[in-house]
Amino acid sequence: MRQIEKVAVLGAGVMGATIAAHLANAGLEVLLLDMVPRELSQEEQTSGLNLENPQVRNRVAQNGLQGLLKMKPAPLYLKEFAAQIEVGNFDDDLGKLQQCDWVIEVVIEHMPIKKELFAKVVPHLAPGAILSTNTSGLSVNEIAKTLPSEVRKNFLVTHFFNPPRYMRLLEIVPCNDTDPAIVSGLGEFISRRLGKGIVYAKDTPNFIANRIGVYAIYKGIEHMVEMGMTVEEVDSVAGPATARPKSAAFRTSDLVGLDTLAHVGNNSYELLPNDEEREVFRVPGFMTRMIEQGLLGNKSKAGFYKKEKVDGKRQIFYYDYRNGEYKPAERPKFPSVQAVKQVDDPAQRVKMVIAGNDKGSEFAWKSLRDTLIYTVNRIPEIADDVVNVDNAMKWGFNWEIGPFEMLDAIGVQTFVQRAEKDGIAVPAALKSVETFYRFNQAGQKEYYDLLSGEYRQVEVKAGQIDLQILKKAGGVVEKNANCSLIDLGDGVFGFEFHSKMNAISGDILSMTHKAVQRAESEGVGLVIGNQGNNFSVGANLMLMAVALAEGAYEDINMMVRSFQKATMAVKYAKVPVVAAPFGMTLGGGCEFSLHADAINAYAETYMGLVEIGVGLLPAGGGTKEMCLRAVELARQYDTDVTPFLFKNFQQIGMAKVSMGAAELRDMGYLRAGDSISMDADRLIADAKQKVLGLAVNYRPQRPVENIPAPGRSIAASIKSQLWNMQMGGYVTEYEAQMGGVIADVITGGDVPAGTLISEQYLLQLEREAFMSLCGNKKTVERIQHMLKKGKPLRN
Repeated sequence: MRQIEKVAVLGAGVMGATIAAHLANAGLEVLLLDMVPRELSQEEQTSGLNLENPQVRNRVAQNGLQGLLKMKPAPLYLKEFAAQIEVGNFDDDLGKLQQCDWVIEVVIEHMPIKKELFAKVVPHLAPGAILSTNTSGLSVNEIAKTLPSEVRKNFLVTHFFNPPRYMRLLEIVPCNDTDPAIVSGLGEFISRRLGKGIVYAKDTPNFIANRIGVYAIYKGIEHMVEMGMTVEEVDSVAGPATARPKSAAFRTSDLVGLDTLAHVGNNSYELLPNDEEREVFRVPGFMTRMIEQGLLGNKSKAGFYKKEKVDGKRQIFYYDYRNGEYKPAERPKFPSVQAVKQVDDPAQRVKMVIAGNDKGSEFAWKSLRDTLIYTVNRIPEIADDVVNVDNAMKWGFNWEIGPFEMLDAIGVQTFVQRAEKDGIAVPAALKSVETFYRFNQAGQKEYYDLLSGEYRQVEVKAGQIDLQILKKAGGVVEKNANCSLIDLGDGVFGFEFHSKMNAISGDILSMTHKAVQRAESEGVGLVIGNQGNNFSVGANLMLMAVALAEGAYEDINMMVRSFQKATMAVKYAKVPVVAAPFGMTLGGGCEFSLHADAINAYAETYMGLVEIGVGLLPAGGGTKEMCLRAVELARQYDTDVTPFLFKNFQQIGMAKVSMGAAELRDMGYLRAGDSISMDADRLIADAKQKVLGLAVNYRPQRPVENIPAPGRSIAASIKSQLWNMQMGGYVTEYEAQMGGVIADVITGGDVPAGTLISEQYLLQLEREAFMSLCGNKKTVERIQHMLKKGKPLRN
């Protein structure tokens, strides 16, 4: 397959533009084309332009590009990445396709329009260029009929999910003539360079994720009506309680758009005449009426839910399909759902909820039962194996576990017996399955192949380290309840957190020293990383709350000392330590990362020092580290430290969190030599490679001495600004007080500018400031409020 450096995107609507944005995120050059307008806009007429002006002719694509800068959530990692996108139009710029290695069609989902565009595009393709369509369900072989044989070899579906930056799934569907090398090569490129989770689907309507996901929603509607439930009651069950996203069924429908949901349903109904559940895809009458009334979901600000202000307060309403009116949300609480609120394991939640005896439990069982049976019946129609189906639902619909993993959670034969007791026909293939996934004696993960009736190894792609497989294979060197030390091979150890939300507890702090010592004595370096939902949300505040309630301030002081000793052990290890953060990396999780020799972050890393949210300051070395980094920059550029210090203070004082790893460089959290991985599956392996690179000529660091303190004058300047903000009503007296405490620490204490201080002195200032804030009544109230809201962590 040819090297891909420049990509053309044909179609600059929301989907086309956001695909272009993500290609730019990956560092690719992008050509974004769309139609030539047929008439002038009012603004163009006023400016004296005509239909021949390039500005007018490129207007549609230019508007698509400009829209990226305003869109939320942001499709671009950084706004300046938009400079990598060149705009043009279908009439004037098809010749530029000769320079493109990959051309992606993203126009309206209408076969004649797609075929017409491809006829125009084909003569301009470079030899060997890849051509793909982003169709969400039209037949790739039907489109391929219009293409020359040489082009068909390089033609396939690359179906991005919306929004492309954030949704990991990409479905690849080859046509009958697609070169297998193109399928595998492009899949590897998209995985590595764009960070996508690849599933291989077949040329069937709506492919894998939309076929199963939309069926689940429509079948849920059917059961809802039969059981007389409300959309709000259904969503209370069809979300995290049953291992699905918080948006559940109807909030997901609002997000996608009811018109889009109806389109997928109609597409399935029309194109699947032999589907045993075809009638399920018939759009319900009440949903048709909603669409006719413009109740399309989030895009129209009203769908199954809407928000309005009542007496000055925002209130949520849900749609009552029985009378077509909106009713105030009631927040239903089924006992079966409440019972799993604190259960972390999604498989256990599913098992517990369907075992309940209330209406919510009954709905959960019926809807899952029918969805899982429907899914089993789709193999080999939509995919050849269960792994592709499970991944499609996890990556495309944000299910925590896939359909076949749900069957394992319930127990396959337990499921079969209960379904048959309901009088439901169960697929014959299901009756001989003990479990769909297992680990063999060598620690390799296997899946049950429904076609052959044998177990096959789950493929681990090149460049991936799967910690679960390593642990099953005996790679655990040492562990406790909340963390493990794992042998990653080649002398590199992995320090894995696996506590609730990967919150940092006392046993993680103590294991940090063992991890460092083991790497120093038996290896060449250490990776701090895990493969949970988030790197770490910070220190667990429950212990803090208990100590505060008991007045055990000495215990709190010891906790802070332990935290500081752990992060300093990371910083001054005699072997390189690389942190591999991803997702939420907050508070203490951020502090662990800042003390590593290097950071290899996942592209979607949301990092920040957020302790001020509970009335505290970063005291695991975070405030100290941001002081050191400000001083280091001032020395490097031989300039005043004040602007660097002000910036770092603001980030702590405003609890700023990055909206992606690319923002961490400007925040000063990523430095020269740090890197970003696009593919989550390769994150640990990439961090390991960084350790091995550093280990070749590693020079351990020494605790920093003789630091010229920024001094009390800068602290006074910060406090002066805080006072002005307090007088203007922008911050409260308490917030100004907290800011003043942080200012005193980050500037090096009550000393003249230039006074030589040490790293240990700054850590002492952190501890003292932290303890002083712990004694503040409002800080205690904030922590208690967080716990009452069910958020016992630094977030």
